[in-house]
Amino acid sequence: MDRQTSLIPPEQIEQVILLIRGQKVMLDRDLAALYGVETKNLNKAVRRNLDRFPADFMFQLTLDEAQACAASRFQFGTLKRGQNIKYMPHVFTQEGVAMLSSVLRSPRAIQVNIAIMRVFVRLRETLALHKELAQRLAELEHRSESHDSSIRTLFDALRCLTTPPAKPHREIGFHVKEESVPYRVKRK
Repeated sequence: MDRQTSLIPPEQIEQVILLIRGQKVMLDRDLAALYGVETKNLNKAVRRNLDRFPADFMFQLTLDEAQACAASRFQFGTLKRGQNIKYMPHVFTQEGVAMLSSVLRSPRAIQVNIAIMRVFVRLRETLALHKELAQRLAELEHRSESHDSSIRTLFDALRCLTTPPAKPHREIGFHVKEESVPYRVKRK
């Protein structure tokens, strides 16, 4: 990998890829930060070339979607004056990000675009590999139904390793740590 394509680490790009309306997308403000331009300048360039961005390349978020994106980034605190959502952000699919390279013509934009495309491809390959592994595991399990229980335990162990762990739910409220509490009811 040469010096210019390592301009932005892939992990940083992966963190800003979101799943909205069933598609992997990137927000205009995140793309602008990666490209090193202001969000308004990126959106101006897109508006000047609107015919290059059909609905499956780029779309604008609704107020609820925009607030959900903002809430996922800023989990605490309140917005100060001037920090509310004035304009609904645009999001770009993988094809829309590829089209941005024809709109933004700086050398940095080209290198960032290459890095983003590589991350999208790697995410797609990882997802396909996970689906293929789950399908093969199901086929092998179906074949081994006639075999002994040791193979079944092996498949159960493999299934436990491939499924993500369930997150434990925390109890809400204040808990008193006293020996005997007459007002607390134990749950079964």
